[in-house]
Amino acid sequence: MAERSIPPSAPTAAPPARADDAEQRTPTAARQDPAKPDRAVVRDSLGVGVAVGLSGFAFGVTSVGAGLDLLQTCALSLLVFTGASQFALVGALAAGGNPFTAAAGAFFLGTRNAFYGLRLSQLLALPRAVRPFAAQWVIDETAAVALAQPTRRAARLGFTVTGLTLYVLWNLTTLVGALGAEAIGDTDAWGLDAAGPAVFLALLAPMLRSTTDRAVAGLAVVLGLGLLPVLPAGVPVLVAALAAPAVLWLRGRREVR
Repeated sequence: MAERSIPPSAPTAAPPARADDAEQRTPTAARQDPAKPDRAVVRDSLGVGVAVGLSGFAFGVTSVGAGLDLLQTCALSLLVFTGASQFALVGALAAGGNPFTAAAGAFFLGTRNAFYGLRLSQLLALPRAVRPFAAQWVIDETAAVALAQPTRRAARLGFTVTGLTLYVLWNLTTLVGALGAEAIGDTDAWGLDAAGPAVFLALLAPMLRSTTDRAVAGLAVVLGLGLLPVLPAGVPVLVAALAAPAVLWLRGRREVR
């Protein structure tokens, strides 16, 4: 039988797509294995919890150096449990600031956790009875670990392990740091008054990824340091918070143009 030729205009059937071809065309984030092993999640969570939890020692030293006693220092870590806010509070008190002003600055820094909670409530979908206890662990590190996971199960595991590790270790090292500060006496003589700001900068620096982030941080530094000689202690921190809306406003005007 003569072989029938196919007209040139007739479309030829495309060969079936192979699995490896589809994988090459898929973005990296979409190719992430949805079944991430629990061991890997626990390993990553422990790494974050241990690395940040050790910073509680610096807070214990800084808090006692600022004039708080052992009980007050430990209560801050147990009940507040937001490192940046704790450092802001004791830093303002150490500079002679009004307690209400210092508390206002710490509260303002802590409001970011409310935004984390809005996102994590949808991701984790925890039972109502557990949510009040889980809210205590909604901080930068637990949010970062949970949001990086590919599945809800992994997110819950990462949030729990990071939160538990960090909470226990942060409070233990706070106690050790406070006891050590009481034992050595004047922390300023040892240069330990710089421990708090140094740890705070170490936690902040990795978050400044974009140009906007760096612009906000730079303007906040200028406002905070520039207003120190003219405003009461603790107030420059509140004024520095205006850096974020100012930079975003300027960015919006530039995009409109």
